Amino acid sequence: MQRRAFLTLTGATLAAPLILRKAYAGDAEVTLKLHHFLGPKSPAQVNMLEPWSKRIEEDSKGRIKIEIYPSMSLGGSPPQLFRQCATGVVDIIWAVNGYTPGLFPHCEVFELPTVFTNDIAATNLAMRAMYKDYISKDYGAVHLLFNHVHAGQAIHMARKPVHSIKDTKGTRLRVPGPTGVDVVKAMGATPVSMPVPDLPQALSTNVVDGALIPWEIIPALQLQDVTKYQIEGPDMNRFGTTTFQVSMNKKRWEGMPKDLQEVFNKNCNDDWLREVAKIWRDDDNHGIEVAVKHGNEHIVLTQAEMDGFNKALAPVVDKWAGAHKSIDGAALVDTARKTIGKYA
Repeated sequence: MQRRAFLTLTGATLAAPLILRKAYAGDAEVTLKLHHFLGPKSPAQVNMLEPWSKRIEEDSKGRIKIEIYPSMSLGGSPPQLFRQCATGVVDIIWAVNGYTPGLFPHCEVFELPTVFTNDIAATNLAMRAMYKDYISKDYGAVHLLFNHVHAGQAIHMARKPVHSIKDTKGTRLRVPGPTGVDVVKAMGATPVSMPVPDLPQALSTNVVDGALIPWEIIPALQLQDVTKYQIEGPDMNRFGTTTFQVSMNKKRWEGMPKDLQEVFNKNCNDDWLREVAKIWRDDDNHGIEVAVKHGNEHIVLTQAEMDGFNKALAPVVDKWAGAHKSIDGAALVDTARKTIGKYA
């Protein structure tokens, strides 16, 4: 079975970064280590992090070099990535915000069901638009380069099809972060938290019955081998999403010349956020194609069935707002919805 092959590397490979080589003579002025938790062949690295890093290197005319270290090869676990960046153990991270619960409440709002439905680009742009007045409060320890979301949480089931919220009751579902916990509870299921690399074994050994995860991770984790059903709402509607960050150590950022900072700013702009959305949508489409080709059933709920889920999940949003009164959670939900709508 090769479902975890993307994480299984030799010690020598883990020790060596993927170095984006420049086509310019001389040494780079700034060499940066980018650390993340997925494998070197994961869509996130191949389709997003590598092209982004290469553009920065080229636009800087070789003055910047970025070395990518996948699979936590510099040590630690995924929840430690933010601290590694904040303390300067690494220079740049790509990380899941929910792996460090409680640190990013102003981003968390975008993960909520019925706040995020299916529009990746609009959500990415809304987070950018709300950065100055809201989200910046979460990132004092680092310099945020950009936030993004994936295509949204869909339901993957090992053995049981799901056509209504009644079908999720009594099951055990893997959740990606704190907002997912309440989503799964509202579905009448038991939430099980774990990093995504642990999911294939958990499914194959019946630790969980299913998971909330996007389609794009199917090929990387070989989930088509350990699931039979993939479920989403009409028009690609999902049950919330996950927020990610690409951040740089603050001292490294402040120590760079202004013109090199502008290279990063240019490559983290609105056009890039739209491109990131397309990357993740295309990867998501490929993932479900892999599952269906394997023989899995892609279940698209009717609008009435999705309405049943949304009715049950509405209290999740109210609960979140009530638990975040210190940041006026109810107003933040309203602002997030309106801002996403502006870019939709």
